[in-house]
Amino acid sequence: MLNTQGVSIANVTFEPKCRNNWHIHHKGGQILLCTNGEGWYQESGKKAQKLKPGDVVYIAPEIKHWHGAGKNGWFAHLAVEIPAKDGKTEWLEEVSDKAYNKLK
Repeated sequence: MLNTQGVSIANVTFEPKCRNNWHIHHKGGQILLCTNGEGWYQESGKKAQKLKPGDVVYIAPEIKHWHGAGKNGWFAHLAVEIPAKDGKTEWLEEVSDKAYNKLK
């Protein structure tokens, strides 16, 4: 964590093939500021998008999504939690190897 007062900011690094579970930010959203390597972001029901340094992803509240590294390299981003009264993150199922391995 880089900051926990007012706005939470985390410096997140994923090793190759690492990704988080599907999750939802209730009431508050999230902003990803991509800083190093190549990674992926996907919203439920949509095609995954490749991420690279300089990319910014705004994730609205209540959107089911996941993010993580590409298959062949490390990936890093700053994760900015948008403050919201009674906001919380709900962690859900894993992103399956089968689904992840289909990414090009």
